[in-house]
Amino acid sequence: AAGNGLSRAVDYGWFHAIARPMFDLCMWLYNMVGNMGVAIIILTIILRIVLFPLANKSYRAMSTMKKLQPRMEQLKERYADDKQRFAMEMMALYKEHKVNPMSGCWPTLVQIPILFAMYKMVLISFEFRHEPFMWWIHDLSAKDPYYVLPLLMGASMFVQMKLNPPASDPMQQQVMKLMPIIFTIVFLNFPSGLVLYWLISNVFAIAQQWIIMRRMGVNV
Repeated sequence: AAGNGLSRAVDYGWFHAIARPMFDLCMWLYNMVGNMGVAIIILTIILRIVLFPLANKSYRAMSTMKKLQPRMEQLKERYADDKQRFAMEMMALYKEHKVNPMSGCWPTLVQIPILFAMYKMVLISFEFRHEPFMWWIHDLSAKDPYYVLPLLMGASMFVQMKLNPPASDPMQQQVMKLMPIIFTIVFLNFPSGLVLYWLISNVFAIAQQWIIMRRMGVNV
């Protein structure tokens, strides 16, 4: 309001091109609903809808991979002593069913810059300071005092992991099992507004993946 381009003093760093439009949309939503936490939830849903086509393709590929899991186990037993042959047969199986095993990574890779942009937006923007959400969340720019949101977020990641097909490598399987725990610990002291975003994003993704798996006849 002071003019002279003072608003440009708020710099979101490398993620400014993503964070600034997100901030403007969040403020518009806030003016509509009157609650910053609800505005973050609606913003998260809008972002998930925008990413829906990419996520939809990915979840279909992962559902097909989970459907092929019994055949993968047969191949693993048959070529237990020949890793190279197992890899070749596995890729042939993917090719037969037109599945790209890397397609499951794209939604996560796309969400990483959005996550960092959201972190910068909530941490730097003055508008989030001392802005309440509901009940025990009195400041969306500060951590959850009772760690409820981080624990719920970790639980949502655990459910998401269970929906995904297990990795073929035992070491990768162990790493994936630890991911929800690692993320929960990392997010414990993050701004509650950011944790709220990641939690709602995970819940939306779980619902989308569950519906796709049901339609494809995959056991959930």
